[in-house]
Amino acid sequence: MKKWTLSIGLIFFFTLLGLAQEKESFALIETNFGTMKVKLYDDTPIHRDNFIRLAKSGHYDGTLFYRVIKNFIIQGGSSDSRGARPGQFIGFGEPMTLDAEIKQHHYHKKGALAAPRQPDRVNFLKESDISQFYIVHGKKYTDEELDIIEKSVNIPIKNAIQRKYYTPEKKALLDTLRKQKKVAEFREIAGKIKQDIAFEWNANTDKVYMPEDKREAYKTLGGVHHLDKEYTVFGEVVEGLDVIDKIAALQTDKNDRPLKDVTIKVKILD
Repeated sequence: MKKWTLSIGLIFFFTLLGLAQEKESFALIETNFGTMKVKLYDDTPIHRDNFIRLAKSGHYDGTLFYRVIKNFIIQGGSSDSRGARPGQFIGFGEPMTLDAEIKQHHYHKKGALAAPRQPDRVNFLKESDISQFYIVHGKKYTDEELDIIEKSVNIPIKNAIQRKYYTPEKKALLDTLRKQKKVAEFREIAGKIKQDIAFEWNANTDKVYMPEDKREAYKTLGGVHHLDKEYTVFGEVVEGLDVIDKIAALQTDKNDRPLKDVTIKVKILD
């Protein structure tokens, strides 16, 4: 009986271990300019699963990278790009919208795989269109440029929060308490103001989030910072970054479509 109980326990343990170590999802994006291997993020499961479903159905096969902007993105997968005539305007395929899965730690570094969407004025929930996808080409930033980006966004936000809690009335009250040498009351009110400012600043989602790994990626690989927090990034190119460079270097027409077609085939690696 003890041996049987032990065996059941081992089976249960290894089953849990297998679930915990569930393998990551990868895909190949094959083009006539080379192949990119992409990893699909597990913490964006809606986008991951739908990308896999569409790829396995052949939805992306035969479509084009129809929008190519050097130092920005390469975009493809639209159904109306399949068999498109030279010079034909592309981008009005059949959209398939999904709820956004925008994660602060997934950012638009070079090679990021993301979903396009309609603009905020008609899509305030930032829903994605998974019928297409784009891959970031981007540009490399210097430390100085990244500092400017942070300060230009964060300083106005912090100033607005400070004005909200450190009002002229509160300032006048603190000045009075200081003159009256009411130290305990001064510290209590000043401490509450400081606490409120810190809480709202930490909870604010509009500020630029620039941890060291993101800063390093934008300096060494490159990226497009202003797309962060606006679009769902659901994967990244792990092999074949040079293919992005080849495609991004192509000559394009007035609609950013390459003069030489860049064909797509997506294969999921099981």
